[in-house]
Amino acid sequence: MSEEFKAITTQEEFDRAIQDRIKREKETLEKKYADYEEIKARNAALEGENTALKASIDDSNKKTEKYDKDISDLNAKIAGYETANMRTRIALQHGIPYDLSSRLVGEDEESITADAKKLAELVKQKEPLAPLKDTEPIIDGKDGAYKSLLENLNLEGE
Repeated sequence: MSEEFKAITTQEEFDRAIQDRIKREKETLEKKYADYEEIKARNAALEGENTALKASIDDSNKKTEKYDKDISDLNAKIAGYETANMRTRIALQHGIPYDLSSRLVGEDEESITADAKKLAELVKQKEPLAPLKDTEPIIDGKDGAYKSLLENLNLEGE
């Protein structure tokens, strides 16, 4: 408090006092914000990096979606092949022809087996009947014609 208050009486004194105060405030702000340009440059660099990373994430998401779709398609194909293989195996076990194995319906092995049993009853293979007589012509040289004549005579007489 050694300084005494001095009243400002002229415009020049007022201007000098204000300039001193403005100069002190400017120095304080310059010290406080000395790294502003550095921070501004770093912010611009980070924004550019952020944009690049977002683009990279979008590309990765698109690839992931494609891979997920491919995987689900392949899993569906595998399931179809496994089901077809199971139908074929069950059809052959129950004596159903291979061509009819695709007609078996069901979601699991039990339902396909039940359908195969029903279809096997309808498609039961009958044992072939042996021919009653030999239908092949006999070619025995000179006696073949006589045997053929004799067989034809026996058939007409019956």
